[in-house]
Amino acid sequence: MSQLLDKLRKFDAYPKTLEDFRIKTYGGAAVTIISVTIIILLFWTELNDYLKPNVREDLFVDTSRNPNLQINLDIVVPGISCSFLSLDAMDSSGEQHLQIQHNIYKRRLDLKGNPIQEPVKEEITVRVKEETTIKATNESVKCGSCYGAKEGCCNTCSEVREAYREKRWAFPENPESIEQCKGENASEVTKEALNEGCQIYGTLVVNRVAGRFHIAPGSSFSINHIHVHNIQPLASSSFNASHKINSLTFGTNIDGQAHDPLKNTFAIAKEGATMFQYYIKIVPTQYVKKDGSIIWSNQYSVTKHHKVISVMSGESGMPGAFFEYELSPLMVKYTENERSFGHFMTNLCAIIGGVYTVAGLIDSLFYNSMRILKKIELGKLH
Repeated sequence: MSQLLDKLRKFDAYPKTLEDFRIKTYGGAAVTIISVTIIILLFWTELNDYLKPNVREDLFVDTSRNPNLQINLDIVVPGISCSFLSLDAMDSSGEQHLQIQHNIYKRRLDLKGNPIQEPVKEEITVRVKEETTIKATNESVKCGSCYGAKEGCCNTCSEVREAYREKRWAFPENPESIEQCKGENASEVTKEALNEGCQIYGTLVVNRVAGRFHIAPGSSFSINHIHVHNIQPLASSSFNASHKINSLTFGTNIDGQAHDPLKNTFAIAKEGATMFQYYIKIVPTQYVKKDGSIIWSNQYSVTKHHKVISVMSGESGMPGAFFEYELSPLMVKYTENERSFGHFMTNLCAIIGGVYTVAGLIDSLFYNSMRILKKIELGKLH
């Protein structure tokens, strides 16, 4: 048995020297402390990377059947009041969305950006005729004038406006000159239009097709399938369309992280009647977690453009922020997978062995260099 153990010792690749023959130096201690610190840091980094799931990325044609697209927005317009600001969404055919699912709110702000009122839910529908009637001086029903816009009766201010719209006439700059509009306090609304700001935020769900939405001053309506904004009695150049995009995302956030290239974007209008346009390319994204659950989201790229609307040059458009989006036919799929424990142990051994070997080389270099310098000083170097 003793002979067998003696033969076994010959296979020892790590022969040990006696403690009396070991020389310990200050430089070796410093190299050891530094190398151990590096090993601990690299081990901690590798451990964190191992505990995180491995995410594989694939690209393929989008064949999903999801019929809806969720738009999440938070935009501040500091120079136009909420009562004079509208949000409209349209699909690729130009038709305005009706009965749209949304959770959009408006919050009135002062010119410094401080809230002055609780948020109010916004109605995103085509404007219809108001049902309020004018208080008559007697009980008899009067037939109000349409001021030449059409034949028949116009008993409310909204009916007069509708008649002007259908005739494509400009509404009078002073609504108080219309008998039916004297009780609407239009002058007060106009006075507040440029003395307040507005924050529009929330979510809206639209059809999963190319489309557009915009935030612009004035009341919107449709004439012969044409979307129109009425900003009377103010001119387009009176509105400062500067705005800040706090966030704009499409779909559900992935683990609280949203792909938002427009986050905290400031758009400053140096002149009146500035139109800001954002062309967005949406890439559908699918995120598959380790437990098999799927999160449907979207990434997007954006191209920004702005121009000043000049009536003299015949340019079309109006001040505001206009977002036009289209969907890519390709989808990105992210899949979470468990990381290999064997790969983790291999990296760990490589870290410890590599640092230990390099540290030994450095220590040997310093030690031999110091010995040579001492021999030179004593004149013993031959």
